[in-house]
Amino acid sequence: MRVSPRNRRLANDFAAMQKLADESSILRFKSYGNPPEAYDVFFAGNGLRRMDLKVGIVAKHEVSVRLGMTYPCVMPELRWKTDIFHPNISSAGAVCLGGYQVHWVPSLDLAELCEMLWDMIRYDNFDVTSPYNRDAANWARLQREFKFPVDQRSLRDRVTRSVRKQPEIIDAEVIEIIDAVMVDEGNAANDDILFID
Repeated sequence: MRVSPRNRRLANDFAAMQKLADESSILRFKSYGNPPEAYDVFFAGNGLRRMDLKVGIVAKHEVSVRLGMTYPCVMPELRWKTDIFHPNISSAGAVCLGGYQVHWVPSLDLAELCEMLWDMIRYDNFDVTSPYNRDAANWARLQREFKFPVDQRSLRDRVTRSVRKQPEIIDAEVIEIIDAVMVDEGNAANDDILFID
């Protein structure tokens, strides 16, 4: 049986979401349909909300994602379900993705979109110039209480890096750490060949 391009995309998005959940201690999700056309996405990490005129940390977030019949040609419908205080998320839960609102990129998969949402939660991604929530934009522009991002973790926080970010000091010289791969070509007699990317 032939699979439509849309259903193939939905299946690929589901696989990408499963991989993301495996690589993250922050994200969990529930999916609906086979292949899934709707998700409830849960994030466990620091974001901000307003409580009694004071802004404070909140650690649980839920976003509803609906992949309509025109997805991936048209952006998914996003609705924030939990309290959040963010310039680009309205108090009713509407989410503004900046330029993606008008110029959606069909190649952006659902896992990448979730990475954008996580960056919004932790205030690593926000725009105060054209906000959905003017109070949050004014607050973010003037506040000095919180250091952004309010959660330092990457969404894929379980993935370990193979390359250390800091250079090593050996004999007072700084060297750069790079990935190297040993390749067995089968024709190298007792000679090891090292390829460096």
